[in-house]
Amino acid sequence: MPAPTGPKSERRAPLNREQVLRAAITLADQDGIESLTMRKLGQAVGVEAMSLYNHVKNKSDLLDGIVDVVLGGIDVPPAGTHWKTAMRRRSISAHETLLAHPWAAMQIMSRFNIGPGMTRYLDATLGRLREGGFSITGALDAWHTLDSHLFGFTLQQLNLPFGADEAPQVSASVLGGIPANEYPYVAEVIGHVMRSGRVEDFELGLDLILDGLERTLQP
Repeated sequence: MPAPTGPKSERRAPLNREQVLRAAITLADQDGIESLTMRKLGQAVGVEAMSLYNHVKNKSDLLDGIVDVVLGGIDVPPAGTHWKTAMRRRSISAHETLLAHPWAAMQIMSRFNIGPGMTRYLDATLGRLREGGFSITGALDAWHTLDSHLFGFTLQQLNLPFGADEAPQVSASVLGGIPANEYPYVAEVIGHVMRSGRVEDFELGLDLILDGLERTLQP
């Protein structure tokens, strides 16, 4: 008897680790990292949860994997790029990537992960600094300083109780409760935000750091 043909007999392409990790990132982006379970992930990719262990060792391996995929998406300029241009591009790209995946910053800081994405990211960062004339110690200091700004600013931005577009409205509601004669500078700044809509500027701090690092290279 011939084998049945048609859509019902078609076999799904085998699942692989990359698909599992991408699906996990989508779930974490949608519902938060705390809601990411093997059961939900299995449902998302259409398999039983136990089948996922053919692709990830355990939940910790899954978290390491999705962190590494996110890091792999950061723009790290190639060799030959001027160090200052490279660090600016890399930092802005990392900031945008972490905002797109709100769970990732804390996972990167709290996990020991040396997968290919992290290795590429670190090697390019340290490589452009070393090629730019920084000593080993200087490159480490520059990397730590840049990442302190990156992660500190990003986490603050992610945890604000309102969005940037809501800043003027929030400022207006706060301003009425602050006696301007007692706290003139606070009232002045809040009023400025209310009128201009301007909030914190990641690139301003980044450029100040880059200018300062550049001065450490001057003889």
